[in-house]
Amino acid sequence: MSSLSEKTSFSPRKPAVAGMFYPREKNKLQSDLDNMFANVTSKRVSGKVFGIVAPHAGYMYSGYVAAEAYNQLADLSYDTVAVLAPSHRDYFQGASVYTGDYMTPLGAVPVDKKTCDQLLRYAPLIKATEMGHRDEHALEVQLPFLQVILKDFNLVPIVIGTQDHETCFRLGEILGEVLQGTNSLVVASSDLSHFYSQEKANRLDGLVVKDIENFDENKFFDDIQNRKCEACGAGTIVSAIIAAKHMGATSSKVLSYHTSGEVSGDYEEVVGYLSGVFYN
Repeated sequence: MSSLSEKTSFSPRKPAVAGMFYPREKNKLQSDLDNMFANVTSKRVSGKVFGIVAPHAGYMYSGYVAAEAYNQLADLSYDTVAVLAPSHRDYFQGASVYTGDYMTPLGAVPVDKKTCDQLLRYAPLIKATEMGHRDEHALEVQLPFLQVILKDFNLVPIVIGTQDHETCFRLGEILGEVLQGTNSLVVASSDLSHFYSQEKANRLDGLVVKDIENFDENKFFDDIQNRKCEACGAGTIVSAIIAAKHMGATSSKVLSYHTSGEVSGDYEEVVGYLSGVFYN
């Protein structure tokens, strides 16, 4: 009997934003990543890491913030990594799982068909489709970091369409139940506020920092819904917190917060970036 992932198997997904969000040339990409990891300043947490939050802008702007999260995984190994990203281009209900391998300039990232099969049993909330994956950058830009820091792992690529309460909370519960007891990691891909002054961005993003530090998915979701703060991948953070708690995480720590203004010099319209870790 064929598996669900085999019935909906997709061809390898080629890089869509290499040469735009990060270098297309393998050696240049490796060099840039090595440099970002060499400049990490945050300390490693002492407990077991179940999840991280990382931004998804161009590496020039947010790569050094993302490296702070991925450095928490140095010398660790995971069998499965579920990367949750928001959809910036396609509009669809629920969550989309891609059942083919993902390609980057550093090589192929194999998909975890067994875990994908388990998730696809929860259709129609979770479905196998190319929607949300074809041209999406938010998931792709996370993969080179994982390839460098972990070397070998299997990927569960998830893009969330509608970031409503039912989708995000139920997805988090399902993912947590499926990954509970396995050697797995969840990654939430999200930037924060967009195009406010540095002062207003710091105020808005400060609430996101506080909610994540408090490991409180309900308060965070409510603050997003009530427009007290912003995050384009808010739903991925909510789902990742819930999943990580199911997997054994009891604590959360924000490792780094910066804005694009610190790179561009333009403090009138900045984008906020955060990295965080879920652990016990």
